[in-house]
Amino acid sequence: MSGERILVVEDDPNILRGLDLNLAMEGYKVRTAADGEEGLRIARTERPDLLIVDVMLPRLGGLELVRELRKEDPGMPILILSAKGQEADKVAGLALGADDYVVKPFGLKELLARIGAALRRPRASGQAGPARQLKRFGQVEIDLGERRVTVGGEVANLTAREFDLLAFFVAHPGRVYSREQLTRAVWGSLYIGTERTVDNFVARLRAHIRDDADRPRFLETVRGVGYRFNG
Repeated sequence: MSGERILVVEDDPNILRGLDLNLAMEGYKVRTAADGEEGLRIARTERPDLLIVDVMLPRLGGLELVRELRKEDPGMPILILSAKGQEADKVAGLALGADDYVVKPFGLKELLARIGAALRRPRASGQAGPARQLKRFGQVEIDLGERRVTVGGEVANLTAREFDLLAFFVAHPGRVYSREQLTRAVWGSLYIGTERTVDNFVARLRAHIRDDADRPRFLETVRGVGYRFNG
């Protein structure tokens, strides 16, 4: 039994009840909320190991909840649920810092696989971690054990997925990866995303590490192929 704490914020009582029951049967400690304000309050006070949140919520929308929570906890794994399958909705959620996106209706096995994958990634803070493993390029220092990034001595608040992507690039300097390869390596084989997802994350990483978007030095766009890290 795993025992990780999961907060589910969902206004559909049938889905909420089903997730509560099934996740509890898998050994998770489940907390639930039926609106965004209550969900944000619980997330702030209890700091769950994973947040599952619907986009369309009363009182405070799911995307706004993610936006507010990311200001305070950049490392909390967040999985968005929504009946909306349009690319724009996925991009909006991921751009705000969500780690994954599942479209309703979804299969329980798929959801459990995504939950497991998210929980296997260490939190950005509060982990003892292994011995310090430092990587440096330009003004950037990455502590792989602590999952901490500083730029010019200042802490950069990366989300868990942003950190994973940056760490992957740094571990494979000089090699060109397609967007599909990056998606599989960082998001996992179950993830169904778009090229814009990777593009959005690369743009955010460039902003974090102060890499000129017009003439990037470190995260280079290889036209017609993908991206290459030069470090």
